[in-house]
Amino acid sequence: MNRFLLYASLFTGLIISSSNAQNKVNKSDPALTEGKLSLARLDAIENWQKVFNGKDFTNWQGDTENYAIEDGVLICQAGAKTLETQKEYSDFAFRFEFKLTESGNNGLGIRVPSGGHAAYDGMELQILDHRGERYHKKTTDGKSLPILKPWQVHGSIYGVMPAKTGYLKPLAEWNEQTVICIEDHVKVILNGAVILDAYLDELTPVDFKDHPGLKSRSGHIQFAGHNDHVEFRNIHVADFSPSAAIPEVESDNVAPEGFNALFNGENLDGWKGLAHKDATKRRALKGEALQEAREIADGIMNEHWSVVDGVLTYSGEGQSLCTSKDYGDFEFYIDWKIPPGADSGIYLRGTPQIQIWDPRDTTLKSGEEPASVEDWIETYKTGRNLGSGGLWNNKRASNRPLVNADKAPGEWNTFLIRMVGDRVSIWLNGKLVVDRTELENYWDREGDRDIPLPRADQIELQHHGSALYFKNIFIRELPY
Repeated sequence: MNRFLLYASLFTGLIISSSNAQNKVNKSDPALTEGKLSLARLDAIENWQKVFNGKDFTNWQGDTENYAIEDGVLICQAGAKTLETQKEYSDFAFRFEFKLTESGNNGLGIRVPSGGHAAYDGMELQILDHRGERYHKKTTDGKSLPILKPWQVHGSIYGVMPAKTGYLKPLAEWNEQTVICIEDHVKVILNGAVILDAYLDELTPVDFKDHPGLKSRSGHIQFAGHNDHVEFRNIHVADFSPSAAIPEVESDNVAPEGFNALFNGENLDGWKGLAHKDATKRRALKGEALQEAREIADGIMNEHWSVVDGVLTYSGEGQSLCTSKDYGDFEFYIDWKIPPGADSGIYLRGTPQIQIWDPRDTTLKSGEEPASVEDWIETYKTGRNLGSGGLWNNKRASNRPLVNADKAPGEWNTFLIRMVGDRVSIWLNGKLVVDRTELENYWDREGDRDIPLPRADQIELQHHGSALYFKNIFIRELPY
C-alpha cells in the first residue's frame, strides 16, 4: 500500500461526519461524557484572566499588522503569520472561541520560545477545517479521499498525536475550545468533547521526527497563522504555574490566595474516618455496608482526632483521617510535627504514601540503642535516616527523597505536594525532595503495579501508632 492510501485509510478510520456529530445526541459518547466532567472542573476555576480585551493588541506581540480587530473579534487575515502572548506560560488552561473559513488553517502554539517554530520548538495544536476541499482528492471513480495525515486534523498535536474528529461545528458557527496544559498533561476539549488527552512523557511522535518542544516547560501561547482567514474571540487564560514551596500565610489555617483550607482550625468539618484499610475493598462498599462502615469509622475519628489550640491532633490510637472529598490533580500544603521516633505518612488518592518519620531516630525495634556495627546496619535498613518525603511504597520508581530536609522532632515542617496524573513532586521545608516521580498503585497486589491509579480519591493522614500534629492544610485543585 502506498503512503497516500495508507494515510487515507487511517484518516477515514478516524474521521466522523461533522454534520452527523452535531445532529445526534449520544449520551454514551465517551468524549462528551469526559468533556462534561472536565468542563465542570474548569467552571470552578476562579483565576481566569482575559488575555484579549477586544479592542487592541494589549498582551500580544508579533504580526500585529496583519491581524485585525473588529467588533471584539481578533481576525487572522489572509497572509498573517504568528501572533503570540507577551507573557510566557508554563502550566495553564486556555479558553477561546474560533470560527473557520472553508479549508481554513491556523494553529495554537503552546510553550513556544519567542521566534521559535510552534510545531518543533514548542507544540502546535491544529486549528483546521480538515473537512475542506483543499484536503481531499478525487479518485478515478469520483470518490473524495482525505489527503491529510491523521496527526494533521483539528486538535492534534502536529506530528505527535492525532485528535478525535467529528466535533467541529459548521463553518458559519463559533466553536468553543479549552486547552489544559499542566506539566506533561495536554488535554483539548472542543465543543464539549475531549478530542485529545495526552501525557507527553509517554508519547512517541507518530511522524517519527524529533520534537524537542515536547520537553519545553514554558513559553508563549501563539496563534500560528498559515495564510488563511480565521477568527477568534473570548480569549482567556488561567495560570497554574507551580506555587511557592512555602506558602505566605497571614495567620494559621487561613488559606493563601488561590487555595482552599481543608482544616478550619476549629473542628473536623471536611474530614471523615477511614471506612476500610484496604482501598480496593473500601471502594467496593455500597449502600448499607458503606453507611455502616462510615459510621464506625467516624466514631473512631471523633474519639482519637481532635483540635487543640488550632492544631489537628492525633492521639496515636485509632485510624487514619481522610478528606471528605476526593481529589485528582492538585497542589497541597500541610504543616506537620511529630515527636521523637514517630512514623506517619500521607496517602494521595487513597494510595500510600509520602513518608513522614524521624530520621534522627536510631533505636532498634527492641527500643535499645545500637551497640555494634551490625546494630547500626539494622537501623539503616528502614531508610528513615534518609528523611521524610519519599514515596516509600514504590518498587520500580524511586522511593527515597532527594535530600534530607527534616527539622528536628517537635518542630514544624512544611510540605508542598503537587500531583499531576500519576506523577508527584514534593518540597519539604523549601527543598525539592521528590521530582515528578510516579506514585505506583500499591493496591495492585496481583500484578506489577501497572493498573492505573484512580483518577480521584481521598487524601489520608496516616495512622501509624504515633501522636501527630497538623495545621495549615490547604489545597488548590488543578484542572484535568
